[in-house]
Amino acid sequence: MRVAFFSPLPPARSGIADYSEALVAALKPLADLEIFSNAGQVFDPSRFDIALYHLGNNQYHDFVYETALRHPGVVVMHEANLHHLIADLTIKRGDWESYVGECEYNGGEAARVFAERVHRLEVGPDYEGLPLIRRILESARGVVVHSHFLEQEIRRGGFRGPIAVIPHGAWIPEGDRNGYRFKLGLDESTPLVGIFGFLKPYKRITESFRAFRRLVRLTPGVRMILVGEEHPEFPLAPLIRTMGLSAHVRVLGFTPIEEFVGYLSACDIVLNLRYPTVGESSGTLLRSLGLGKAVLVSEVGSFLEFPDDVCLKVPVGAGEEDLIFEFLNLLVSRPEIARDLGTHARDYVMRECNWPGVALRYARFLEAVAEGREYREEVPSPLPETVAPLEPGVSEYLEGWAANRESRQYIESHETRLTKTLEMTPRGGPCDRVLEMGAYLQMTPALRSKLGYGEVRGCYYGEPGRVDHRVVTSEQGETFDCYIDHFDAERDCFPYPDGYYATVLCCELLEHLSTDPMHMMTEINRVLKPGGSLVLTTPNAASLRALTAILQGYHPGFFSAYLRPVEDEEIEARHNREYTPGEIRRLFENAGFEVTRLETGEFREQPHPEFGWVRHLLDTYRLDASLRGDGIYAVGRKTGAVRERYPAWLYA
Repeated sequence: MRVAFFSPLPPARSGIADYSEALVAALKPLADLEIFSNAGQVFDPSRFDIALYHLGNNQYHDFVYETALRHPGVVVMHEANLHHLIADLTIKRGDWESYVGECEYNGGEAARVFAERVHRLEVGPDYEGLPLIRRILESARGVVVHSHFLEQEIRRGGFRGPIAVIPHGAWIPEGDRNGYRFKLGLDESTPLVGIFGFLKPYKRITESFRAFRRLVRLTPGVRMILVGEEHPEFPLAPLIRTMGLSAHVRVLGFTPIEEFVGYLSACDIVLNLRYPTVGESSGTLLRSLGLGKAVLVSEVGSFLEFPDDVCLKVPVGAGEEDLIFEFLNLLVSRPEIARDLGTHARDYVMRECNWPGVALRYARFLEAVAEGREYREEVPSPLPETVAPLEPGVSEYLEGWAANRESRQYIESHETRLTKTLEMTPRGGPCDRVLEMGAYLQMTPALRSKLGYGEVRGCYYGEPGRVDHRVVTSEQGETFDCYIDHFDAERDCFPYPDGYYATVLCCELLEHLSTDPMHMMTEINRVLKPGGSLVLTTPNAASLRALTAILQGYHPGFFSAYLRPVEDEEIEARHNREYTPGEIRRLFENAGFEVTRLETGEFREQPHPEFGWVRHLLDTYRLDASLRGDGIYAVGRKTGAVRERYPAWLYA
């Protein structure tokens, strides 16, 4: 599908520009995109199946609006008002006749009369009361919105065509909380509240200042920052001074997106209040939730649709200031509540608002509109329950397959990992095939006898084309046989057809790769059937053990030693790169997988009281203490093609 994508992109000072940049990256693997980000580009609609137009209520979208009227396509309405944009296209160009005509077209005779008064400079434009969206809705072939509230507004605006409600994508940034707090001159324990974005009065800033002033009386050490461009008609310095907040509130102004995210990460609480609203979503809100922050939103518009355990909602009107104060006081005095709220928020947006899922819904809607067929929103069905507890005695069962004393010792020291890996591997059936990469035939027999796969195959590093037929017998007399294929997982094409396997296990192999791990991930994607599963385990470079080591001046790697060569024996591959849980998530997503399970744990369950001081350090500095076990355990479901062959975080 060939898609013409119209939107401003960074460095335009537009939240939609940032949104579009993220959407383009996620949509590229699903469609043939050509980007139109300014008015100077030549657009030939005959070269495309559909055009996608991102509209916002400011001057950055003038070329998008004008092209969308000339060449109708799918319009993304980020809000239900375009009056400021139309004013830029008419009044600012000296075309008062078109402005008055547009007002009359949208609002009738009364609107025309009012617009003529605007022309005479008797009153200002009716920005809130007259949205000026009728013309674009009449020309659109389809509309995308980010909330059901906005869907209702578009229907009230007269649109009768297809609408897709697609969640606003969420960024899951990695913010340097303590680095930016140090930059602000704050220690790790000072409560910090933030207001972000264009600093207009509708952000409820005056009400927030009043509530914050009451909080300062109870907690004198609390601080507030405001990050964003000030509105010229809403000077903040006099307001801060008259409220006696000069020692507690700082206005940092407009910052590049990297610093914007850094200051967001420094905050404990984010105020994302706004009234009135025209159904707009908030990129700042989604970034805040992705950072796991406790957030207050106004109980209006699209914000009503967020679950109650994701953000705190403040009704507008009487009692608004009181409730802002009560919420702030609660979150400052009970920081564990703020952390729990942030954890729920991050989990929610990672599940519901991830960019790959958002892009997939865009692609399906664009295809439906381009082909002239009805679009039905697909609600993802829950995954079938293919994982169940293993029967008792699995550890003993695995030990029964030990070929020698060395093998038995390995199984005993890794029994927790081996049994956990089997427990998290989806169950198979007689017609299902499973591939275990790096197979030592330790847990391989259990894939058939315990998990039910009809065909079990292994592979191992070696000369391409070599195939070993292995037959082993357990201590209990059970016989197991399978074929082991040899090849280089980083260089060779895997010797299997497309979509051949239901499940691939890649356990304790990734960390040994030295040149091109995404080649392996690409081939795994290819040989898995649609919806197939990848089970991956690898040491955790961000474990408590690793942190303890590096803080005491030792190497943090789980296995960083070189291997001494032994004459006439093949040398095992050493660890070349160890990964963090966050990197494994990105690796899966880059390779076309949805992460369905990501956790950490030990290789052999035993207490580690010696790591308690490091956990205390993480808690003190409000750093994430989760996913700190020695081993990473991940399961992903194939959702499509590889999204990024050489991701920048992994390849120089």
